[in-house]
Amino acid sequence: MATTVISVQLPPDIDPTKARLAYGDRALPKLNRELNSDDLKLKQKALMTLCDVMHNPEHICEGLRVGIATSLKSLLKDPDPTVRHKSTEVLFIIAGHAPGRDAFLDHNIILPLSELFDDNVYQARRNAHKAIEMCSHTSPGTDGVVEAKLVSVLVKKLLGEEDEIKELILDTLHYCMRIETSEALTSNAMEAFTQLLGHKSATIRCKAARDIMDLSFPLEGKDRAVDVGAVPELVKLLQDCETDVRAQAAGAIMGITITTKGKYAAIEADAIPNLVELLLDRTSEVRLNALKAITTLAEAPVGRTTLLKSVIEVEKLVHDHDSPAVRKAAQIAVKVITWKP
Repeated sequence: MATTVISVQLPPDIDPTKARLAYGDRALPKLNRELNSDDLKLKQKALMTLCDVMHNPEHICEGLRVGIATSLKSLLKDPDPTVRHKSTEVLFIIAGHAPGRDAFLDHNIILPLSELFDDNVYQARRNAHKAIEMCSHTSPGTDGVVEAKLVSVLVKKLLGEEDEIKELILDTLHYCMRIETSEALTSNAMEAFTQLLGHKSATIRCKAARDIMDLSFPLEGKDRAVDVGAVPELVKLLQDCETDVRAQAAGAIMGITITTKGKYAAIEADAIPNLVELLLDRTSEVRLNALKAITTLAEAPVGRTTLLKSVIEVEKLVHDHDSPAVRKAAQIAVKVITWKP
C-alpha cells in the first residue's frame, strides 16, 4: 500500500555537482552571477552546468550578451584547478562558433588564455590549446594569435608537450604560417618540425611535414630546411606506411626544391627513385605532389638526366583516370624532363 513518506534521495535527473538551471531567459544571467560568486563550490557547479548549456548553439549569443565571456576571462586566473579546467572547457565550446570567436577578440581573451599553456593541470593546458586552435580557423582569429606574439611561444612548447597537445600546436602554427612565417623562422620552428618527422605518431609526422611545407614558401624557409637537414628526413617519409604522410612529405619536397640548393639536396638524398615509386600510389594527392616534385628536380641537369630513365612511368599518368590535376601535372613533367637546350 502506498504511503506519504518522501524519499531522502535526490530524483534521478538531479546532479549534485551542477548548479540548478533557472527557467527560460533567467538561466544564463543566474549562471553568470554564480560565476562571479565568492563561493568556490557555487562557481564550480555553475561551470559544470555551463559546459552542458553552451553545447546548444542557441545559448552562445545570449551567454555572450549577459557577460559570460568577461566572467570566464577573470576565472582563468582562479587559484582553483577545477575552475581553470572548466573555464577553458567552456571557452573551447564557445570558440567553436563564429560569435564566440569574435568575442575572443572583442574581450582580448587570447593572451590571458595563452598564459595557461604553463598550467600544471593537463586538462587546462589542453583546453587552452584547443580554444586557441579553434580560434585560429578564421582570418581575424589567426591575426589575433599572431599579433599576440604566440607563434614563438607555441614553438617553444611544441617538443616538450604531450602528443595530443603537439597536434593542436602544429595545427595552430599551420594556420598562423599562412599569414606570417618570419616569427616562426626566428623561433627555430623548422628545427622543431624536422625533429618531429621521426615521431612514432603518424598524425604528428604528417602535420610536421605539412608545417615544413608551409614554412618553406619564403626563400628563407627553403634554405633553412636544407640547412637543418629536413630534406633527408622527408625523403624517408616518402616510404611511410600512411598515405597522408607520403602526400605531405612529397609536398614539402616540392616546395623546398624550387631553389637550386634544395634541388641538389634532394637529389643527393635519393629523392628521385622514391618519388618515381610514388607515381604508382593509389591516392591521387600523393601522385600529384610526387609529379610536382619530380618536375622541379628535372629542372636541374643531373635530375633531368636521371629522370629520363623513368619518363615512361611519368607518361603513363598523362592518361590518369582519377584526377585531371594529375594528368596536367604529368604533361608538364614530361615536357620538363624531355626538354633539350
